[in-house]
Amino acid sequence: MSTPDFLQLSIAKLSSLIQSKALSPVEVTEASLSLIEARNGNHNAYVTVMADEAMAAARRAEQEILAGQYRGRLHGVPLSLKDAIYTKGIRTTFGSETHKDFVPAYDADVVVRLRQAGAVILGKTNMQAFALGPTGDKSYFGPVLNPRKPGKITAGSSSGSAGALASYQCFGSIGSDTGGSVRMPASACSLVGMKPTFGKVSKHGALPLCWTLDHLGPMTRTVEDNALLLNAIAGFDEKDPYSVDLETEDYSAGIDSGVAGKVIGVPTNFYFDIIDSEVQRVFDETVELLRKSGAHIVPIALPEMEELLIAQQIIFACESYSSMKGYLQQCPEKIDVEVRNRGIAGLLLDADAYITVLQLRNRLIRQHRQAFNHIDALITPTLPILPSDVGQRDVLIDGKPGHTRILSRLTGPSNTTGFPAISVPGGLSKDGIPVGIQLIGKPNAEQLLYTLAYTIEQHASPVFQNK
Repeated sequence: MSTPDFLQLSIAKLSSLIQSKALSPVEVTEASLSLIEARNGNHNAYVTVMADEAMAAARRAEQEILAGQYRGRLHGVPLSLKDAIYTKGIRTTFGSETHKDFVPAYDADVVVRLRQAGAVILGKTNMQAFALGPTGDKSYFGPVLNPRKPGKITAGSSSGSAGALASYQCFGSIGSDTGGSVRMPASACSLVGMKPTFGKVSKHGALPLCWTLDHLGPMTRTVEDNALLLNAIAGFDEKDPYSVDLETEDYSAGIDSGVAGKVIGVPTNFYFDIIDSEVQRVFDETVELLRKSGAHIVPIALPEMEELLIAQQIIFACESYSSMKGYLQQCPEKIDVEVRNRGIAGLLLDADAYITVLQLRNRLIRQHRQAFNHIDALITPTLPILPSDVGQRDVLIDGKPGHTRILSRLTGPSNTTGFPAISVPGGLSKDGIPVGIQLIGKPNAEQLLYTLAYTIEQHASPVFQNK
């Protein structure tokens, strides 16, 4: 099935057509559902399609808009949700056999906010089982296949969100990010993925993998669309003990204001210790693009990055084991062996190790805040290597042996600090494989990150035309 032109539009352009009544939410939703039916067998992006619910929401949106009750930029726009996010009365599987028939009794806070914004939810997207793993090809429902480069992983764990977006089966998606699970698939599929500041988006009603590392964030085809989605889902929620009460802001405001005078730091340690030469090439070209656009590019040494990575790994192991131990003990046979082995790693650690790294993290967060006294943002690659083949684990990095576990090396640190980070398409490898660029800011600097990412988006070689 060919893709109707309007399914390739950005949310920003689609919403203008819906608001002006030039395009109907019913028409858009019907076309989206038809495309899912035609393409999901090729990409395996959706676990559950909510066709009846989506059409009911689209008809309601159409009636409201015709009556002059337009709710905003997401009204009537079809979106998807990672299957780690609760939907009342709709199964939520976590990509695992253990939850293949689990039906939540309530909506997650982000779902409530999207419904209030008038969005149409098309369905629940596939994911790495229990969000444990960076490849995105270990789900009870089968691997998600990369629409940008057949045979390659989408990366994980928000793999289905990326697969659905890159094949035009939705206009935006909400994923979860514990070590890079929104940003890594965005990089692998030439999309935009934001991990907001810790506490900015409520986690109530989402799979609790690691309480102090988990984030929810938007994935889209354009930077402006990403900001529009964050506008809708950000906000204080008393049901989430980690939620932070901040003034609301429009993250899309001034997105095209440029980067002139902004100081962007290029790390001199850690981030380029292990790097594929094609990733390095695209990164260097992006840095030069920003320099020519008026940004000041400066080298910066970051404190104790290896210690920060170790802290993330220990916290991840301890907290994920705590959240999963019931399933690991009661029904281990229902959990993929690779996922299971990662889940039990925390069993080998004790309380002292966990408390020690929590204290270390607090010290390192303070040090990283100080580093941002001298720069506006950091720029790094999103992934240190190119996306591997589906099922592949051993890889070569410029001729040297490596493993796909390295995929989250560059994204994990900002989960540990809680600082916001975004991945934006930077270009393609010589073999046509997407390469993402990561921008990291100080807490609550999402608006600045969107401005920087927008500049990259407007000048980088596009993988496809975002209309």
